[in-house]
Amino acid sequence: MPTVNASPVAEGDSPVYRQPGFLPFLVARLAAVFAMQIQAIVVAWQVYALTLDPLTLGYVGLAQFLPMVVLLLPAGDVVDRFDRKRILQLSWGAQAVCSALLVVLSLSQPSSATPFYAVLVLFGAARAFTGPTLSSLLPQIVPREQLGKAIALNSSIMKIGVIGGPMLGGLLYTLGPALTYSVNLGCFLLAQLALVVVPVRYAFKRQPSDDSAWQRFTAGIHYIRSKPVILGVISLDLFAVLFGGIIALLPVYAHEILHVGPQGLGALRSAVAVGAFVMGLYLGLRAIQRHAGMVMFAAVAVFGVANLIFALSHWFWLSLGALFVAGAADMISVYVRLTLLQLATPDEMRGRVNAVNMLFIGASNELGEFESGVTASWFGTVPAAVIGSVGTLAIVGLWMWAFPVLRHADRLDAVEEEKVEPAPAGATASKSA
Repeated sequence: MPTVNASPVAEGDSPVYRQPGFLPFLVARLAAVFAMQIQAIVVAWQVYALTLDPLTLGYVGLAQFLPMVVLLLPAGDVVDRFDRKRILQLSWGAQAVCSALLVVLSLSQPSSATPFYAVLVLFGAARAFTGPTLSSLLPQIVPREQLGKAIALNSSIMKIGVIGGPMLGGLLYTLGPALTYSVNLGCFLLAQLALVVVPVRYAFKRQPSDDSAWQRFTAGIHYIRSKPVILGVISLDLFAVLFGGIIALLPVYAHEILHVGPQGLGALRSAVAVGAFVMGLYLGLRAIQRHAGMVMFAAVAVFGVANLIFALSHWFWLSLGALFVAGAADMISVYVRLTLLQLATPDEMRGRVNAVNMLFIGASNELGEFESGVTASWFGTVPAAVIGSVGTLAIVGLWMWAFPVLRHADRLDAVEEEKVEPAPAGATASKSA
């Protein structure tokens, strides 16, 4: 891995999209996201059509989630010890093999869903390496002062795949699952080709370590526990999503409360992603300059209020607008949290820290859907959504009290690995560049 002492000032001052390798990196990521989103909807539809058992849909998610949970911490150690670009190539290569296997399965038309689960286990194992590698590779591609804008643009562009992937997958499935998985394979190959031309310019030389494998695996957890900035942003994401996630309840709202049918459900799900996409583009051009910590807390609070409005709304357009605002607010929070996480973590620890973050994100999403379902069954759909929204607002207040270092975080580009610079007294907040 090459050693780079500092980024040139001229490069740091140029727009982030002009940084060498950044646009090919976005193309590679977008192609991979399209492949994963297409596969997610097609494999679920194909397995259900084969079994006609709703429980098999749970097994589809479980087959991918369990290997990720088992392998994430070892994956973080691998990411910190070896060439991250090469690890990403191998991970996407393994996922391309899974797409090829799904093509073969579709052509052979098995009578059982078991072979599909086996392929999905391999796919989940490969994804365990993809997440922490992607998060840790980006700071090695763009200079430190451009990292915040790079994260915002990267997150926003990925929403194109999140929005368009399932729609494209549904259209392609009408032509046959084998053809659809062939498109997935092509997307992963495109991602590999785009990644080849991405230069890794800001990596630091690894130092040999005498730590045991277990010590290396758990180093990310210990580091996070010792750093209030990192512990605060990761745990805020965990609990805010855990209580505030209402995505699992959207089918109930569309059917029983808003009476808009499946087309309306699609619009509701897209509203969140569209809001995040628009805000991500804005932040990619005009970064948050001051009072980043308070902006983050305010964004999470707006997210909770928007969810509360949605929970109480019986008007489709008001609900749609509330979800749009929730998506935009969440993108602001993601922008600040991920930038703080990356800048407050030394390069040699990013793989393991990002692996723990991915584990928290997976837990918050999975447990958040479970929490929404349980509270809805206990109290009803609307009370459950209200409780979750109020819980998010309570988490904001509690975390502002428990993590003053986050409350006082000012400039993102002033973040150090050990501390966050406090805002000067009497300063005013601004989101503009």
